[in-house]
Amino acid sequence: MIMKKKKKDRRESRRRKPCPFCANLELDIDYKNIDLLKRFVNDRGKIVPRRNSGVCAKHQRAIAKEIKRARFLALIPYVVYTYR
Repeated sequence: MIMKKKKKDRRESRRRKPCPFCANLELDIDYKNIDLLKRFVNDRGKIVPRRNSGVCAKHQRAIAKEIKRARFLALIPYVVYTYR
């Protein structure tokens, strides 16, 4: 029972890092800003989830929308092929 209590305390003490877009209002989410969007796409071309990227829900929706827009315009690939 003591082990569960320690785990719970560790979880409660963990703080989420602030959203980079809420902290810095000058950052603009735009489909033309490929360098920024690539930070939120993993090596296989998938959109990184919110819990890993540290972005708030509002900005995660905007990032996903702009990534999809950039993919449609062929600025970012849909899939990155890796050969074994």
